[in-house]
Amino acid sequence: MAGKGTAPRAGDAFKFKVVELAENIGLEAATEVRAARRLWGAKRRIDVVLSDPRTGRTLGIESKFQGGSGSAEEKIPATIQDIESWPIDGIVVIDGDGFSKNMVGYLMASGKTVWYDDLEDWLRLYFNIKG
Repeated sequence: MAGKGTAPRAGDAFKFKVVELAENIGLEAATEVRAARRLWGAKRRIDVVLSDPRTGRTLGIESKFQGGSGSAEEKIPATIQDIESWPIDGIVVIDGDGFSKNMVGYLMASGKTVWYDDLEDWLRLYFNIKG
């Protein structure tokens, strides 16, 4: 499958792009945070957990980058369902041109998805950080 070998590297790079943005606006970030088990029993790890040192408020983020056609978008519905089991609020942050129109529609309708380009504004509202 084309691109399969580069997908994990692109995903990790995107995850750290999310971390960098959050830290630049004053949030603390931890990656691969263990949070019990997934719905099907596998160990759950949240890609990024952000916290506001002023208030202690937290947010979990799953980061999904899809540069071309592939399987990242197929995993997102289960991810959104899994977020409901987290002990903290959570969202999925997406980026890339590879998401199908149908998946983009589903993601936006979920209320749990934010495009990376909108993430800073979203985080500032969520954590009440003045810009």
